[in-house]
Amino acid sequence: MEKYNLLKDEFSLTNEQINKFVQYASLLKEWNKKFNLTAIDNDRDIIIKHFYDSLLCTKAWTDFSGKKLIDIGTGGGFPGLPLKILNPDLDVTLCDSLFKRITFLNEVIANLELEKTTTLHGRAEDLGKDISHRENYDLVTARAVAKLPILLELCLPLIKVGGVFIALKGPEVQSELQESQYALNLLGGEVIDIKEFKLKEIDEQRTIVLFKKSFPTPSKYPRKAGIPQKRMLVEMR
Repeated sequence: MEKYNLLKDEFSLTNEQINKFVQYASLLKEWNKKFNLTAIDNDRDIIIKHFYDSLLCTKAWTDFSGKKLIDIGTGGGFPGLPLKILNPDLDVTLCDSLFKRITFLNEVIANLELEKTTTLHGRAEDLGKDISHRENYDLVTARAVAKLPILLELCLPLIKVGGVFIALKGPEVQSELQESQYALNLLGGEVIDIKEFKLKEIDEQRTIVLFKKSFPTPSKYPRKAGIPQKRMLVEMR
């Protein structure tokens, strides 16, 4: 438990919350033997590179209480599940296109007895066209999923006007931000903040970019599955 003091001290976690993170790490390591959920499989790296990294969102954006959040390309549940553990009244939907990950996430949700936490097996391109999901969320998160112009097309259609997209990126984001201006103008978003962090105990930098949804996304977006990745919304010169 001592190894979790970093999380406890940095994010003011209760013992109950720490116990949930311990269970989560145990399940992640157990399932990783059967499925390749993550290349990170020792306790120290799970705590820093998955849990701590995910919780950095709360240092960039503080208004999570009672909000409705969808985590796109959630993988092993990051950052959605750590944010849920930290904010019990957060309504979280975890979306991933691989069913084995969804199966794992359902196991974690059941074992940790997390309420208001659901999973979705599907692609963001399809959800963005579904009236039950389109412009239905206060917050959208995505961590290491794709380049920003692609992410904006996948995520902005899901956000309510006035809502926020929290993009977790590495240190090199400036070129992606420059590429993203055309997509932002087209899809209804604007950059409201850029926060840079260092992961504690290791020399790795993280950047969190906050985008606000300022007007409704045109109905033609997102385009069909696969097209955003093949033809990014960038200004042709």
